[in-house]
Amino acid sequence: MNPQYHVKQQVVIKPPGYQSSDPRDSTLDKYAGQVGTIVNYYWISTHLGGTFYTYMVKVESSGNEIVVHEDEIKELGSLPLKSIK
Repeated sequence: MNPQYHVKQQVVIKPPGYQSSDPRDSTLDKYAGQVGTIVNYYWISTHLGGTFYTYMVKVESSGNEIVVHEDEIKELGSLPLKSIK
């Protein structure tokens, strides 16, 4: 399985889709709807043959770099404007 996103690609950080007490979700929530640029990505291969990707994203509004899972971002332009927080 290849990564869905590539370095220098612009993405939108998606809000957590559920209420969770996980501290990671509360941290990620403040970036929901913001645009960022992929600066690097990493993968984890499991012993069962699966591969998971995480991405380092530089958030445009703050300049912060955060790590997100593949399902926590969406390609910029693939979301209607009203769905961006």
